[in-house]
Amino acid sequence: MAKIRILLIEDNRLLREGIAAMLNGQSDLEVVARAEDGDVVVQVKKMKNPPDIILLDLGLEKENSLNLMTGLLKEVPAARFIAMDMFPEQLDIIEFVQAGGSGFILKTASLDDYLQTIRKVVADEKVLPPALTNSLFTQIIETALKTGKEIPKNSIQLTSREREIVTLISEGLANKEIAERLHIATYTVKSHVHNILEKLALNTRLQIAAFIRKEESR
Repeated sequence: MAKIRILLIEDNRLLREGIAAMLNGQSDLEVVARAEDGDVVVQVKKMKNPPDIILLDLGLEKENSLNLMTGLLKEVPAARFIAMDMFPEQLDIIEFVQAGGSGFILKTASLDDYLQTIRKVVADEKVLPPALTNSLFTQIIETALKTGKEIPKNSIQLTSREREIVTLISEGLANKEIAERLHIATYTVKSHVHNILEKLALNTRLQIAAFIRKEESR
């Protein structure tokens, strides 16, 4: 029986090697290539047999992950993409699914969750973590993206750092740009954005920007 061929793109070396070792320990899986950035496109072009699954870090530091995904789809159109992230933003996942992604998994997931996700996606299923299914996946299927939600006034309890980040989001800055402006890690920005969305009872960065414009107009 042919093994499921996996291409792993993750810019954290320790995490990349750990995931590869974990997957290569399975009889039906094989990590045929691993990379940390866009150089992977060159690797793919040289492959005799293309990967079945591409595990893609959705928050690459040096590369726009969705742009990289688009480039890889041109080289291996039959491959199925599974995104990995630590603090997923709903807009990022929506854009990933709309771009042709098939699955999403939290980087903190168990080995069993990784294996189930990969095997289900190979079987042509769409997979998201259970914690995101009801709140997000139904949205993607039914409406793709909803905006204009009323914000409860008593839900606004942001820290000073969160308010800084909200302001920069409203200016159109991406996570990496915010991190550079505030001299903090991109990972830290994503964590703050995750908390902001929960506190404001919002779903996407676009709604944060819309909320700020609404507040400023009052």
